[in-house]
Amino acid sequence: MAVILLPGMLATEAGGQRRFELDAATLDEALRSLPVANLIFDERGVLRRLVNVYVDGVDMRERDGLATTLAGNETVRLVGAIAGG
Repeated sequence: MAVILLPGMLATEAGGQRRFELDAATLDEALRSLPVANLIFDERGVLRRLVNVYVDGVDMRERDGLATTLAGNETVRLVGAIAGG
């Protein structure tokens, strides 16, 4: 099972749960099965711009993006980018 770790703000929206253990073939499948998927993806189903996803410490963009295959022993961490001016 892959372990998905949520930051505090998303965990609050997931009833306080920060850690999820999921069986999923791809990163996309894993993220869409989370109870906060509606906050991670926009209304078009696209990953929100300020959500960064790391698989075993490597940015998913350096892998296959959302198509990254999960073997079942990965740690996936979601990190919200900080923006402002």
